[in-house]
Amino acid sequence: MPRLPRVPSKKAIRALERLGFEQVRQTGSHIVLKKVTEQGTVGCVVPMHKELKIGTLSGILKQAQVTAEEFIESLNA
Repeated sequence: MPRLPRVPSKKAIRALERLGFEQVRQTGSHIVLKKVTEQGTVGCVVPMHKELKIGTLSGILKQAQVTAEEFIESLNA
């Protein structure tokens, strides 16, 4: 598994949107993203920070059921 980069939350949200997620709502400083798949709905919550810590980003990707490789690839797209 490649090392996850430290990225701003806006960049992470953009990358997740490229993977098919869309913003559903915002509660305070947290953005809720959802994606409809064959297995059902997958959702994740992204806090609006200047820079996401590696552990936070890892947790977001687990919620979103996205691999680190897919995420890094969509960051560079």
